[in-house]
Amino acid sequence: MNLSDAQQARIATLPPATVERFAKEVAKYPAEQRQSAVMACLAIVQQEQGWISGDAEEAIAAYLGMAPIAVREVTTFYNMYNQRPVGQFKLNVCTNLPCQLRNGEHALQHLCEKLGVEEGGTTADGLFTVQKCECLGACADAPVMLVNDRQMVSYMSNDRLDDLIATLKSQAK
Repeated sequence: MNLSDAQQARIATLPPATVERFAKEVAKYPAEQRQSAVMACLAIVQQEQGWISGDAEEAIAAYLGMAPIAVREVTTFYNMYNQRPVGQFKLNVCTNLPCQLRNGEHALQHLCEKLGVEEGGTTADGLFTVQKCECLGACADAPVMLVNDRQMVSYMSNDRLDDLIATLKSQAK
């Protein structure tokens, strides 16, 4: 792939180890389908930096030979990609209908009150970000939430939420 000077300059803003990780992901696809690695590249940047900046989106676009807006569309479509810095523990509370019918909004409000933040906010100590999310596919276990896009928590009563917050605080770095 022939890159312009501008594309090379954008890619050069990434650490070499990140570019190596990108290369491993791109290698999984035929050369003409390198754009298929966009989600993996976004995940790599988020893992390393904690969020996806506009500059990172442009670097990924340059590396994959995509328009920057195409990368931005992926970043903004999925709520697993942080578009701004978030707390050490990101708490995504499902507020879709099945969870709403089983007190999902109540769970969200309880977390916000307990942590002293508005929905979408981050605690002053930088430990917790609380936000709504779309369906997590565990409707039978409602209300549910996802911790750091990895750990599902089901049947979120106030007591279970309080215990979770205490446990996460004890694990804080």
